[in-house]
Order: sequence, then structure tokens, then C-alpha cells
Amino acid sequence: MDKKNNKKSETAVTENIASPEQKKMTIYEYEEKYVKRQNVKGATFLIRAIAVLAGLFCVWCLFSITKDIWAINEYAGYAAAGVSVILFIAFYIVPVVKILKSDYFVTNVNYKTAGAAKRRNRALRRQIAEKIVDFSSNVAGVGWYDSATVEKLEEGVKARDDEVIKQQLSALYAGSVKKSAKEIIFKCSLKSAMYSALSQTSKTDAMLVAVVNLQMIKDIVFLYGFRPSDTRLVKIFGAVIRNSLVSYGLGSLRIGNGIARTMGDAAKGIPILGSAIAVLVDSSVQGLTNGTLTAVIGFQTIKYLNTEYKLQNILDGVEVAETEEELNLACKELEKELKKGKPVPRAV
Repeated sequence: MDKKNNKKSETAVTENIASPEQKKMTIYEYEEKYVKRQNVKGATFLIRAIAVLAGLFCVWCLFSITKDIWAINEYAGYAAAGVSVILFIAFYIVPVVKILKSDYFVTNVNYKTAGAAKRRNRALRRQIAEKIVDFSSNVAGVGWYDSATVEKLEEGVKARDDEVIKQQLSALYAGSVKKSAKEIIFKCSLKSAMYSALSQTSKTDAMLVAVVNLQMIKDIVFLYGFRPSDTRLVKIFGAVIRNSLVSYGLGSLRIGNGIARTMGDAAKGIPILGSAIAVLVDSSVQGLTNGTLTAVIGFQTIKYLNTEYKLQNILDGVEVAETEEELNLACKELEKELKKGKPVPRAV
């Protein structure tokens, strides 16, 4: 049932964005179509908990590698420990902090919080537009954003025209940003696959997969200018841990040996060739699996980002003031009736 509801919700989002003459909906209609019950505080706690668990897993992997080096040479062990600390800070702490410090759109609202959410989202859109314009003018050769659209976006930023900013951001996200995000996913998936092929230890494999996944999420978040909400980020971080554990398990299963034994008498009759095939199959299977899992996380991330951006666009067009006026008028009418001394009719 949940999957069906999610599909209906996403279809409804697309339909609302696609219609050029979208009629104004009330906040109550928005709540009915798009709002789900979410434990935001619980999600925020879970994000921190998952980040800590993933960090401890990486620390354990680095410690195990350092310990193995220490057993070979004591001085090399000291050097490995120092390098491990630097690598952990640069490739784990920094990406996680950057992801968590990024802002996000608030779209799961009710009639009480809708007004504040719309103001926050409007300010975030301006902030994203300013960052994209600044990045495009100061960093050459990256090619993430379409220059013609960025020029129009810059005009909207200077004029503080929210409608222009919204239109040009929508154009970027549907065009050049989507293309650039796919390129980031492909490169990171390829890295994950190659590292898995080169690494012959399950601990190194698992740690590299986690690091590459986090780097990819950080780059996609930077590209879009905002991150998924806490409830969706929990799922993404959980998938990173799952990928690392799967990678660690693959390294311990020796898949290639089983497949190599089924490759015929030719491989069996030549021990050296049989061993080479086993190693190659091991590496290729692990590489393909890790690369695919990385790609899944990447596409899941951009799906969440696009969905939340479209939802905040819909929320921006929702009538909130009218419902508040109607409530105030109803309260004033009730007050008048009570002052007259007339009894309030009971509902039958």
C-alpha cells in the first residue's frame, strides 16, 4: 500500500508541475494530496546515529589495515596511523558535515506551518540561485550549469524576482543539472567498481565504497544547492551502510572460485589459468555489484531532490492567506453571535 501511495503522490506532483495553468489549491487540499505523517525528530536522531555507525565502521576498517601494516613494520604502522586519521577526516568527516549543514526545502506542512515554510523555501530558492550564479562566474570549465539559463537566473537574482528565479531553477534542474548529476553518478559508480576490482581485501573494499558513496552524495547536494529532508536522508545514509556491508560480504564469499569451477575442463586442466580466472571473476563481480549499488544511491538522491523541489513549487502556489481570512471571519461571526446572546445551534 505504501509503494502505491508513493507512486500516486509522485504522479500527482508531476501533473501539478506539468500543467501551465495550475489552479490555486487550498492548504487543506495540499495536505490531503502530499503531506504524510513523519517523525522529524526521530529522523534527525537517526541521521546522526547512522553517521556515527558508518564512521565507526570506517574507523574499524582503517584500524584493521593499520594493524596489518604494523605487524609488517612498526614505523610503517605509525605512518599508516597518521595517514588514516587524515584520510578519515578528509573523506568521511568533511563530506558528512557538508551534507548535514546544507539546507533543505520544507514541504511536509499543515495549515499552521505552511506560511512559515513558504517563506523559508522562498529564501532558500534565492540562496541557491545566488550560489549557482556565483559558482558559474567564478569557476571556469566545470560546465555543470547551462550558461544561458544562468544569465536569466542572474537577472532574476538582481531584480529579486522570485517568479523568474523559480522558473530558471526549474529549467536548470530539468536540463543541465540533471545531466551533470548523471555524470557524477557514472564517475562515482565507475570509481566504486574499479576500487573494488583493485582492492583484494574486504575491509578496504567496504571502506572505499562508503567513502565514494558519501563523496557522490556531497557532490550531488552541492550541484543542486540543497539536500533531501531528514526523513529521506535517513534512507540514503542507510543505503550507504547497506552498500558497505554488502561489499564487505562479497569480499569474504570468494564468488569467483565457485564460478571458475564451472568454466569447463580447459580451466581445470591449467591451474594457473584457473586461478587467474577466479581472481578476475571475483574482481569483476564485486566491481559490478558495488558500481551498481552506488548508481542506485545516486539516482535515489536526485529523485528525492527533484520531488522535494517540485513539491515546494506546488506549495508556493497554495492559498494560505484565504484560509486564514476565512478562519478569522468565522471567529468574528461567532463572536458577534455570542455578544447578541443567541444560543449556538447544536449539530444534529
